[in-house]
Amino acid sequence: MITISFGYMIFSFGATPTDAEGNPIKDEFSDLPFPQQHIYRIFKELDYVKKLFGEPSRQKLLPDPLTYPYIQPPYTLVLEFTDMLVHPDWTYQTGWRFKKRPGVDYFLEQVAPPLFEVVVYTAESGMTVFPILDALDPNGYIMYRLVRDATNFVDGHHVKSLDHLNRDLSKVIVVDWNSSSVKMHPRNTLLIPRWNGNDSDRTLIDLAAFLKMLATNKVEDVRDVLDYYQQFEDPLQAFRDNQRRVLENLEQTEKERKDGQQGLAQRWRPSFLKKT
Repeated sequence: MITISFGYMIFSFGATPTDAEGNPIKDEFSDLPFPQQHIYRIFKELDYVKKLFGEPSRQKLLPDPLTYPYIQPPYTLVLEFTDMLVHPDWTYQTGWRFKKRPGVDYFLEQVAPPLFEVVVYTAESGMTVFPILDALDPNGYIMYRLVRDATNFVDGHHVKSLDHLNRDLSKVIVVDWNSSSVKMHPRNTLLIPRWNGNDSDRTLIDLAAFLKMLATNKVEDVRDVLDYYQQFEDPLQAFRDNQRRVLENLEQTEKERKDGQQGLAQRWRPSFLKKT
């Protein structure tokens, strides 16, 4: 039965198009021999179906940037939902539940406008994501939510495409744990460890510090910074190490300055104290 239905559907793809009254409509294949017409129309329809399911549902995933008198944040931060902000857990007793990652509230507050335009972009369905984000983000720090219909379907995987984001990619940072879902724009991506639900996790605290450093330094092209940190297995650990070294250098410089001032004070004596 399924085979017959599928065969009829494919056959109908190749049928001559008609108007509302059933009259044939001439198309680009009408002048070809009938078998060729049929085959070419089938291929055209199949290509349309492939694009329908394989490409984002719209050309502009985000509206145009805000204009005066409203303030458009200079950077766009794109976040994964699952195992980035929350962790799904299922048991026979409770069914599906979503656990909030430690530091989520602090993180969203730190990266919220005016520093970043925060966007959640995930392959999950809107029916799953929207009610959870309503509870997770009561202050509305997350400006936009993009779900499965906004992804590209490539080789059996939902992939995030920034080409339709309607933003300057030199100002876009994508934070994810799955390299396959962001493979179209690796230079815009910061890969962090996947959260498995452990309560001791502090990744979002470190991530907030990293992102604030980038924004407050007014980086011209975020991809240059991300290129550097992508060479490390744990970019946030590398960032912490760099910050520690900077702090140590500042402390050493300050110590040398104070030591120099103390030595100068010991060498200098007022003229009336000098022996004649």
